[in-house]
Amino acid sequence: MPYAIRIHETGGPEKLVWDEISVGDPGPGQVRLRQTAVGVNFIDIYYRTGLYDLPPPFIPGREAVGIVEAVGPDVTSLKLGDRVVYSGVQGAYAEVRLVPAERLVRLPEGVSDDLGAAMMQKGMTAQFLCRQTYRIEKGDTVVVHAAAGGVGLVLCQWARYLGATVIGTVSTEEKAQIAKVHGCDYPLIHGKDDVVKVVKEVTGGMGVPVVYDSIGKDTFMNSLDCLRPRGLMVLYGQSSGAVPPFDISLLDKKGSLFLTRPSQNAYLPNRAALEAGARDVFEVVLSGAVKVHISHRFPLKDAAESHRALESRKTTGSLVLQP
Repeated sequence: MPYAIRIHETGGPEKLVWDEISVGDPGPGQVRLRQTAVGVNFIDIYYRTGLYDLPPPFIPGREAVGIVEAVGPDVTSLKLGDRVVYSGVQGAYAEVRLVPAERLVRLPEGVSDDLGAAMMQKGMTAQFLCRQTYRIEKGDTVVVHAAAGGVGLVLCQWARYLGATVIGTVSTEEKAQIAKVHGCDYPLIHGKDDVVKVVKEVTGGMGVPVVYDSIGKDTFMNSLDCLRPRGLMVLYGQSSGAVPPFDISLLDKKGSLFLTRPSQNAYLPNRAALEAGARDVFEVVLSGAVKVHISHRFPLKDAAESHRALESRKTTGSLVLQP
């Protein structure tokens, strides 16, 4: 019988339990995957702690690579032995699972299983952030918080590839060096560097057209101060906690600013959007424009250790679980 990590009640990393599971035959529109690599993302922690509501028991995780070992009766797009990847499908922390065929894309040659699991959720997030939420153009200057994190490293490189100047924030000198190697022109350290001052200096006092913020409570107000008039605040995570309620007239006072909270569900609503986003991600990775940094690998049964490492905010890049 296969095993999976299950959460029977929300809470700390100790709530990630190694359970034996039963996986049946795929039904209409489904395939059964024997998974080979599973990605770890901060959103998994949001679900584990109960910040994002998902009634237990459930299997966490939203991205993985696997081999198709059975297909449903009406599935014609995939066959046995296909190597595929997915993101945004809850239940990834498992050795074997059922997945809707329409959510799977074939993994190109030249992309390893670990790399596929490390890049898909983060790459698809970076794609809609820099190509759809705000379409970065050559000559832009942008701010990326958590620039040495999984999405941050991809986003910095992609923005640089598109011709932008990147101002990033990190928590340590070590992370600043990693961010710099991965496309961040101005890596700044929280609590040490004056981010708003540097932004004004680099932009000649104007501010930036967009800030990408996955930290939330600790950075939100300073992020608004980095924006030029009618700039866009993109809040796509909250690793430091939720942003407290505030008077929205503040957006007017700071220059008629825009605020958005994007998600994959909204930006990847159908198969066509999934395929287009995946093509973009595969293209920039295979071209070498974006290099995905895997900092830690853990056995799947030790998923709790991966969450402890990620929550410590001492990790960089991507974390991968190996079934």
